[in-house]
Amino acid sequence: MSTMFMICTLLFLAMAIMAPLEILAAHSHLEHGFYSESCPSAEHIVWKTVSAAVRKNPTIPAGIIRLYFHDCFVRGCDASVLLKTTFSKESTELDSFANKGLRGLDLIDKAKAKIEAVCPGIVSCADILAFAARDSTYKAGGIYYNIPSGRRDGTVSLESEVTALPPPFLDVPPMIQFFTNKSMSIKEMTALSGAHSIGFTQCSTFSNRLYTFNSSHPQDPSLDYKFAKFLKKKCPENAINTVELDVVTPYRLDNQFYKNLKKNMGVLTSDQVLASSPLTAKIVKKYIDYPEIWIKDFADAMVHLGNLDVLTGTKGEIRNKCGAVNYY
Repeated sequence: MSTMFMICTLLFLAMAIMAPLEILAAHSHLEHGFYSESCPSAEHIVWKTVSAAVRKNPTIPAGIIRLYFHDCFVRGCDASVLLKTTFSKESTELDSFANKGLRGLDLIDKAKAKIEAVCPGIVSCADILAFAARDSTYKAGGIYYNIPSGRRDGTVSLESEVTALPPPFLDVPPMIQFFTNKSMSIKEMTALSGAHSIGFTQCSTFSNRLYTFNSSHPQDPSLDYKFAKFLKKKCPENAINTVELDVVTPYRLDNQFYKNLKKNMGVLTSDQVLASSPLTAKIVKKYIDYPEIWIKDFADAMVHLGNLDVLTGTKGEIRNKCGAVNYY
């Protein structure tokens, strides 16, 4: 075998090995239609999985949108919230009290399994969750947005980092700080809060507003009296029940949420304060008067949320299963 032939063979093998890395490097950012060639059926599979789930349970969209927010707001959209175990064996985000009751993990697992059957090792759990959140938004409110993909899955998930999520008892200024930390605006914060037009919450997240607000007012004076009476029936003291965040259109993602705030019918403190704070009140009024503006702002904010601190290119991995990192 000639020396020249051996050199050519070695160069060919090196190029073959490097090709996948070059392809990954070329996709070091999110883009629309990322899987159009590598897995063209991926988004359709997610759509069918979400649609089937919603037919059985109309509360699923709220669970998926919340799951998406809780993922992206901690380490960025890397599906870290889905991890039940990691290399470090430390407590994961799922172990945090703030993530108790998260729903939709089984739906993401189901979509992942179906995609793996036709495109193994191609589509990330992070992208599946982003697609599912978009499709849930459409199923619940007829709101569609085109979201780029190309996210890769993280290998780290820490319970201690869930403190990045804003708790439900905040006033507007500290809540703004949480969003500023993620380079998101006051308008985006107010628009995304509209996701509370669907879904429900534990009585314990707002029971202090009904029974132990402060020494001068056992009941939060910002709550409408009749609405507070209704909530007390739903949530007796120390109850472990749940209540809809929007009692008027609980399964419809719409601007009714903001109309409720204007009537002092916001269930969570962090929701109700949006209508009274000079920092957000005008935005709330605009969303009441012009629902089409809220729809656009909500869609834009969901896309921006999905761009936060993403892993692309050669960073992270494509998990085989969404609940665990890959073990090589």
